[in-house]
Amino acid sequence: MDYLYETHMHTSEVSACAGSTAAEQVHAYKQIGYAGIIITDHFVNGYSTCPKEEPWDIRMKHFYTGYQNAKIAGDDCGLDVFFGWEYTIRGSDFLTYGLDFEFLLAHPNFDMLPIDQYSALVRDCGGFIAQAHPYRDAWYVENKFPVDSHLIDAIEVFNSMDSDKSNKKASEYALLHNLPLQAGSDSHHTRHAHYSGIKMSTKANDVFDIINAILDKKVELVT
Repeated sequence: MDYLYETHMHTSEVSACAGSTAAEQVHAYKQIGYAGIIITDHFVNGYSTCPKEEPWDIRMKHFYTGYQNAKIAGDDCGLDVFFGWEYTIRGSDFLTYGLDFEFLLAHPNFDMLPIDQYSALVRDCGGFIAQAHPYRDAWYVENKFPVDSHLIDAIEVFNSMDSDKSNKKASEYALLHNLPLQAGSDSHHTRHAHYSGIKMSTKANDVFDIINAILDKKVELVT
């Protein structure tokens, strides 16, 4: 039996560009047969609904609501929901898994870190980083190339919101540098028809099972 997981998705509670709530997203994924999802709302240095004028702890409580609402809905309907975020540096995005709410509260203003310092902090604390859509050609992306391979743990080689050309370049970069591969829908609303993600042969008990499967190259990409 295969288990399907979403690695890249957003909720309207936290991501300003999203059009569906966490609960709506959960029910949509459950309906089409996913085993679980990782909530990766835009962090406060990206396109976020988090109020910038509030203290850090208030901002983090707001940021956490997308995951919290998804988890409640997931527990109710039988869909596993895991926590992550999408960290943004000058338009380049980095999917981050394996850290929790306590990490957010303990590291105020880490949203200002450049990628080398961010990578060191996340990995030193036991987290995982995958660069999302590294060749996205958009006006807001300053550097339309992947970062140095030693700064990330994996790379998103298929993003269903990106072009075939961009996805192909990401695959070529990953293979050149022997980086683990992953795929994601980058879903912002339930009308998103091009669902993607990864398949695993065993059910994930927590987000680290997903991380380890990606790192061990034991996932099948859903493209």
